[in-house]
Amino acid sequence: MTDTAPALKWPLSVAVSSAVLASAAVAALAPDLLSGSDPLHTDLLAAHESPSLAHPFGTDQLGRDVLTRVVHGARLSLFIGVTATALAVAIGVTLGLIAGIGNRLVDAVASRAFDLLGAFPEILLALVLITFTGTGTANLILAIGIAAAPRFARVMRAETRAVRGSEFVAQAGLLTRSRARIVVRHILPNALRSLPVVVTLGLGTSILGAAALSFLGFGPEPPVPEWGSMLAEAHGDLRIAWWSVVFPGAAVTVVVLATTVLGRYAGHRFERRAQL
Repeated sequence: MTDTAPALKWPLSVAVSSAVLASAAVAALAPDLLSGSDPLHTDLLAAHESPSLAHPFGTDQLGRDVLTRVVHGARLSLFIGVTATALAVAIGVTLGLIAGIGNRLVDAVASRAFDLLGAFPEILLALVLITFTGTGTANLILAIGIAAAPRFARVMRAETRAVRGSEFVAQAGLLTRSRARIVVRHILPNALRSLPVVVTLGLGTSILGAAALSFLGFGPEPPVPEWGSMLAEAHGDLRIAWWSVVFPGAAVTVVVLATTVLGRYAGHRFERRAQL
């Protein structure tokens, strides 16, 4: 009973999480399908209106519709998270592969570097990096991507070392003298098998990190709708207009939770397949 109970809960949570991410994708790619209003339209006479039929999420300090800004903010928030994760994967896979196929010295130096960088929380490392590069969307992506790269590098290095020592790679070495061909055709594809699980979990971390750094003022400049900058603009109005803070924060929380659930489910399935 203990082993089967969690398995019965997975399908519903996965379905809900998939629906959440699908809705977020629609909001990012076609926001006008969910809200046709202008996210930059201001109406000072309608400032701080509570949620109603006209404004389901209420309005902010400038009278802008919060629902519209949350929907349109998904585009930039998800773009930063996805792009930063892709950058982290590219850097991490490259460095992890080099460490995995390199000699003992290369592997030892790379492993210590990965461990050293991995000892810092990603958000703290990204904060340090962005203080040198400056604010803005591009620098935010760069900082988060570099900060998250050690996570993927460690996974890639471990998988590469495991695949490199397998029997089928040894047999492939007897059939060809081209080391590059062995790496490209045999080591790399097999070492990448578990990476989607880490990528899914890392996406949520990148989205959360982007919102946190934007909240601190390192992200896109207002009035561009982005979940973190929306929180920064409205945090002073929490007592008089809670909705202008709660709904952007809820958007970040729900999307991050959805990616975490899917990532854990993918990891659960991967582990079960590996045991068969």
